Amino acid sequence: MTIFDSTKRKTLAGALAIAVASAMPAVAQDVTLRGASMFDGNHAFTKTMVRFAELVEEKAPGAATFDLRLNGELGVEKDYVNFLQQGVAIDYTIMAPSNMAKFAPAIPLMDMPFLFRDLDHWNTVLSSDAFAPLEAELLENADIMIISYTGGGVRNLVSSEPIANLADLAGHKMRVKGAPIQAQIFDALTAAPSAIAYNEVYNAIQSGVIAGFENEAASIQNLKFYEVAPHVTLTKHTITVRPIVMSGKAFRALPEDLQAAVLEAGAEAGTFGRELESREDGIKLQEMVDAGQVIVQEFENREALLDMVIPVQDAFAADIAASDLLTAVRGM
Repeated sequence: MTIFDSTKRKTLAGALAIAVASAMPAVAQDVTLRGASMFDGNHAFTKTMVRFAELVEEKAPGAATFDLRLNGELGVEKDYVNFLQQGVAIDYTIMAPSNMAKFAPAIPLMDMPFLFRDLDHWNTVLSSDAFAPLEAELLENADIMIISYTGGGVRNLVSSEPIANLADLAGHKMRVKGAPIQAQIFDALTAAPSAIAYNEVYNAIQSGVIAGFENEAASIQNLKFYEVAPHVTLTKHTITVRPIVMSGKAFRALPEDLQAAVLEAGAEAGTFGRELESREDGIKLQEMVDAGQVIVQEFENREALLDMVIPVQDAFAADIAASDLLTAVRGM
């Protein structure tokens, strides 16, 4: 498998290789599957894509080579969606559901806060065919296949002052992601949510514009948010879902035996990635605790939060014609 780190590219060598290849007579080419990651080789997404390639090789030895580009060399996730739809530049990747919402309006349900009761519920849903209607919608409208699911980062409240209960949460000025359902959920919990650009969060907390936000342990650690927001409250309101996706055009071009290998490898890579990211999430949080960077506490009566958001979840699901899907997920 070839993994390209954009920070180490040899531009001149690449140009010469292209020139030499162009001068050579056309010959039959082996199958090359092109992947993309916005992150470096240490990120769980990248590790999961590397494992996917290894599994394909185990199941179909020599049937394909893999060209995985790292560090956002091929753009950001919104670019990936366009590439996958068109069948150019990228054949497979991992991305947030929200980036595909223009083709599958109901797909943001996967990322709705408080959708999952706990990690066991999350894993049960992702190991089932519960999201099959969303997968079919995405394939029909964008020709993008979901071959499995990874994720597992647990999002909690991160704040400059402690938040222990509903009384502390009332009026809490916090940053949320731009999707309307995010603000609606925290508004229902009596907080004061606002959509602020992610790259402005640190300064906004430092200057007192907001008092906190919500995120996963990896981001808190990597971007040193603990310097301005050292309190982590375990609301566990979102357990991330990140589809492993593939271009439908690229998949259909594969021989049948390789198609079967890709689907089997995708399912196994999803299981690998979910376990990896869930485990790393806990490790990173504990590392910050041990270093004295964050103070962690439970949210009193978290069950009350799950009840408070039900009307908002129901209304959101109705708006995107996903009420039956929401009922099915809740019942698992």
